[in-house]
Amino acid sequence: MADLYVANDKSEKKVDKAQPVSHSAPGRWHNPLSSFCYMPNNVKFETMETNERIVLFLRPHIITNIPWIIIAVVLLLAPSVLDSFPLLAFLPDEFQLVAVLGWYLVSAAFILEKFLTWFFNIYIMTDERLIDIDFYNLIYREISETKIDKIQDVTFKMGGAVRAIFNYGDVYIQTAGTVPNFDFMAVPNPNEVIKLIQQARSQEEQEVKEGRVR
Repeated sequence: MADLYVANDKSEKKVDKAQPVSHSAPGRWHNPLSSFCYMPNNVKFETMETNERIVLFLRPHIITNIPWIIIAVVLLLAPSVLDSFPLLAFLPDEFQLVAVLGWYLVSAAFILEKFLTWFFNIYIMTDERLIDIDFYNLIYREISETKIDKIQDVTFKMGGAVRAIFNYGDVYIQTAGTVPNFDFMAVPNPNEVIKLIQQARSQEEQEVKEGRVR
């Protein structure tokens, strides 16, 4: 996962651009398992430019992990059913042990795959661009990006009681770039995400007018 890493040096570099300000966005910190980080100062990615700043770091809301966690618990508890229903009684004890160990191995692989898929599906907004990292498995991922000035329209969808309670939804971004649409799926605080993107667009437009575009 060389595209993203946490830097040990938390010192901040001054940049020419004014930093976006959002009073309701969370503070400048980064929990490795967090789904919404505003202006994190200890996160970098491989293609990050020298004076580029990350404004927003997102991944799907942690509540979206609940379905596969429930399945994982059922898988891990399933071998205990053998005490009441000896389904493998026809096998020698050694083979029963191998079967149970194989079951736990498959369960562990399922848990690892689901966790990595959630953890490495990342959406990043910097002061220059949007980056969408779609993680499918250990050997395949898809990375898309577009410049802030290519954004044409931003909308979000939040449907259902669960999404309303936990305040997460899907953000849809239409662009004029090579990738016409960016979808930030099941991200926390979608309304705040849209505000920050619109703020970045306004700032970029102002810089174009003033001739301050790098």
